Amino acid sequence: MDSLTSSAAWQALAAHHAETGEARLSDLFAADAGRFERFSLSAAGLFLDYSKNRIDPRGMELLLALARSRGLENAQAAMFAGRRINTTENRAVLHVALRNRADTPIEVDGADVMPAVRQVLARMGEFAEGVRSGAWTGHTGETITDVVNIGIGGSDLGPAMACQALAALGHPRLTMHFVSNIDGDHLAGVLARVNPARTLFIVASKTFTTIETMTNAASARAWFLASGATEADIARHFVAVSTNAGKVEAFGIDPANMFGFWDWVGGRYSMWSAVGLPIALWVGRDGFEALLAGAHAMDRHFAEAPLEANMPVILGLIGVWYRNFFGAGSLCVAPYAQALARLPAYLQQLEMESNGKSVTRDGAPVEVATCPVIWGEPGTNGQHAFFQLLHQGTDLIPVDFIAPLAASHGLADHHRLLLANCIAQSKALMVGKGADEVRAELTAQGLSGEALEALVPHRVFPGNRPSNTLLLPDLSPASLGALIALYEHKVFVQSVIWGINAFDQWGVELGKQIASRIGDELAGGAAGEHDASTRGLIALAGRRLGAAA
Repeated sequence: MDSLTSSAAWQALAAHHAETGEARLSDLFAADAGRFERFSLSAAGLFLDYSKNRIDPRGMELLLALARSRGLENAQAAMFAGRRINTTENRAVLHVALRNRADTPIEVDGADVMPAVRQVLARMGEFAEGVRSGAWTGHTGETITDVVNIGIGGSDLGPAMACQALAALGHPRLTMHFVSNIDGDHLAGVLARVNPARTLFIVASKTFTTIETMTNAASARAWFLASGATEADIARHFVAVSTNAGKVEAFGIDPANMFGFWDWVGGRYSMWSAVGLPIALWVGRDGFEALLAGAHAMDRHFAEAPLEANMPVILGLIGVWYRNFFGAGSLCVAPYAQALARLPAYLQQLEMESNGKSVTRDGAPVEVATCPVIWGEPGTNGQHAFFQLLHQGTDLIPVDFIAPLAASHGLADHHRLLLANCIAQSKALMVGKGADEVRAELTAQGLSGEALEALVPHRVFPGNRPSNTLLLPDLSPASLGALIALYEHKVFVQSVIWGINAFDQWGVELGKQIASRIGDELAGGAAGEHDASTRGLIALAGRRLGAAA
């Protein structure tokens, strides 16, 4: 691949940053009465205001030129066409097929994948409606009241985030639980709260060998049998999301209740597949299909809109602008909706597992910094925690503000104040507060002289801190689907610019391999070769485990 940093497009951006990077946002607004209209757009029901970014029209032109020079449009077409763009695993990348609402085929190696996708979706819907209606019962004939999803990573974060986000629409009889951590406290805490006769477990593991998932699943199985249930009863209380029929059946799950997916579905892109079964159980077949429809609307926008008016493209390019030209090492995601509390954690995996890479698709070292650290919490809680750093800290940290315009509750005054805080924080980050304004405020409070001047520097806000604001019409399945698809495509855009593969995750393997060996040693196996620190830690842990046995 051609050098990124020596390209004419990159050099033009570097020169533009050197010339305009210190421009004040307040000055940009003062100079352009139409800036808000120029730097905002709607897509798939979402509204993006990106006018509070340290970018001018010329800078946007140069970013778009960079995208074209890096072959973004061809890369988009290759993904939607089912090409094997995940080169290190020789796989297509077709999460867009999972939510394809059109009648058009999507092919991999000349075969249309849509009939199989629709078949699994139909089976999921039928099963979900059976549980929700009460037609599916446990082994005692009682209806299901609790659903426990056992998975990790993409088999946990997406469904957990979506079920919490759509809490207002959940089935009134069902309570959703998500167990991912191999720490026994996670599983034990859930099992202590549920009735085995009325609990349905979903074991989500493509290979049915994931150590965390299968350890938790085995313990849940043992707990269920210890309640007085029989081996035959397992089939009424455990279902699988997997492709390994042999292991699923050996576990005791009826293969008829195994919901499969395909190798072109990456884990962190899998909530649209059978991995989303908990979502279908929670909001119903129609709700799950509305989620898919919202994502599909964003897919069509991403595939069809010109780059200049393409929301994922613009969001991705602005991220490149800050990461590579301003040196911004992190991005704060601040959803102003308590129901979106798990969104930052979901985006951590989506972005950092996708673009946390240091080599290009060709295997060469990358020339620039890639994915920033993604972090955040819901507003307004974050305002009383880390917003101090955003406003007066030494680092430039861009913020994505996200808010639904309509509430899912009847507390109208609460929602008015929530939206007021969201809008106010983006303005405060931009405009700041100068020393003269601080002096005037302190003078009005009766301070003067040295006492006043001593306080001034502590109360100055530098401002000029950038942000995006994403507004959803509501927190419905369709809006949530469009929002998640937006960030998926943003990640893809950035991967194309940086020349990396966003769809593998080899970085998660090494620690797991070492953990397996150390686990054997802690169980009494032969000692392996380790550094002094690792040997010492194994010895300490081994003694404590032996004493507790």
